[in-house]
Amino acid sequence: MPLRLSVAGKGGTGKTTVVALIIRALRERGEGAVLAIDADPNSNLHEALGLTVEATVADILAETKTPGPPPAGMTKNLLVEYRLRSILVESPRLDLLSMGTPEGPGCYCYPNDLLRSHMDTLARAYEYLVVDNEAGLEHLSRRVAQDMDLTLIVSDATARGLRTARRVRELVEGLELDPGRLWLVINRLAGDPGPLAAEIDATGLELAGMVPQDDMVADYDLRGKPLAGLPASSPAVRAIAEIAARVGLT
Repeated sequence: MPLRLSVAGKGGTGKTTVVALIIRALRERGEGAVLAIDADPNSNLHEALGLTVEATVADILAETKTPGPPPAGMTKNLLVEYRLRSILVESPRLDLLSMGTPEGPGCYCYPNDLLRSHMDTLARAYEYLVVDNEAGLEHLSRRVAQDMDLTLIVSDATARGLRTARRVRELVEGLELDPGRLWLVINRLAGDPGPLAAEIDATGLELAGMVPQDDMVADYDLRGKPLAGLPASSPAVRAIAEIAARVGLT
């Protein structure tokens, strides 16, 4: 089974940036492949990784709700398994599944059960499973990010953001899922973190590390360039590599 990592946090904290740079660190390690799941309806992990997504898991869910039987000779189970593999974006030591837009009205219980089963099977072929969760943790209704080995909760470098991180921890722990070991990542730190010490302690989370404000990341975002192409000298790249090592990923 792969090492399972979930990354959560409120919108605007740079969560997807953290995910993309963690994946970069794992690929640079060169031991085994990564299966990344973009569970954010505002799907842009593929852009940060320099990949192109043609279809999403939400498209599969919509297909299963279309009236009528599956194609001749196929059960619904086999159809979902086939379609899930067909939308997998493949690249060297990294494959990506994008969950797509929220489910909307109607019950997706049956296809969600199928998808969880197939994704568990699919993940066994990888060294790492990395899930980029949607802000607010509504994704947990899909139960995609259950039974993790570790979960990183990303906050910006503000007291308000850290209080939100504490509430995210409380929510994760109250959902009766297994998030694994919980860690805090503070992103876009500019200046002395000293005034945040009390708020960091109040989160009840282990501090994995702090990622400095990085003009290179801002420039790549502005130009729409994939963060996977950042130079090794990038402060954010170096900080995320240290975080990956601290939490036991590398």
